[in-house]
Amino acid sequence: MDRILKGIMKYRQTDRITMVEQFQQVKNNPEPKAVFFTCMDSRMIPTRFTETNVGDMFVVRNAGNLIPHSGHFLDEVTTTEPAALELGCIVNDIRHIIVCGHSDCKAMNLLHSLRCEEFSSLDNRRISPLRGWLAAHANSSLAKFQELQASNYQKPLIFQAETPMRKFVAYIDPENKFAIEDKLSQVNCLQQLQNVASYGFLKKRLETHQLHIHALWFDIYTGDIYYFSRQNKRFVEINETSLASLLKEVNRYYS
Repeated sequence: MDRILKGIMKYRQTDRITMVEQFQQVKNNPEPKAVFFTCMDSRMIPTRFTETNVGDMFVVRNAGNLIPHSGHFLDEVTTTEPAALELGCIVNDIRHIIVCGHSDCKAMNLLHSLRCEEFSSLDNRRISPLRGWLAAHANSSLAKFQELQASNYQKPLIFQAETPMRKFVAYIDPENKFAIEDKLSQVNCLQQLQNVASYGFLKKRLETHQLHIHALWFDIYTGDIYYFSRQNKRFVEINETSLASLLKEVNRYYS
């Protein structure tokens, strides 16, 4: 708490006036452009590595950057994530949803270590809230990863895109640069796009291309950020060489 309180004092002395000015600029008519789902990991600071500012996007964080599939819910049971989708995309008419995973994700590392058949049993889910969360909402990612593992990481995976009829192909880490758990993290990131598309209240907007879903992946050891390119069928590092082609793809498919 010492560090936090001293940080607040530094903020008061250096950034508060500028931030209040930004609040004044957007308070009556904020126009956020994205709903950004990412992990709660303390190393992930999305507004910093995207250079976004006050009013630019909604940020939702949880263990493992998961968006529960709509099929998990009864009428009386829900979580923050679908509420954030409705608030962002329906109430505020945001047109882009971004899911951002990362390397050395502690939630994904735990998920990888819990691959046994008993993982999803009720008794094991009651051991801890984190295990229960992963068992309920990351099992589909684990199943997809095991499909990849069965092919010795060689064959592509197929994910549903915005609608059941639209699918995309994904080669996971074809250059074999990352740890096995990081491959799972990338699979999990793409699985969340499929989960987003499961919500009925987004259906019309997804079908009419008024809403678009994207995946990013952050390597915390190098600081490099990857964008999942449907054209290239893999995560592509965003850099000076790739930027022009990625912008062209985004403008073609998602504008």
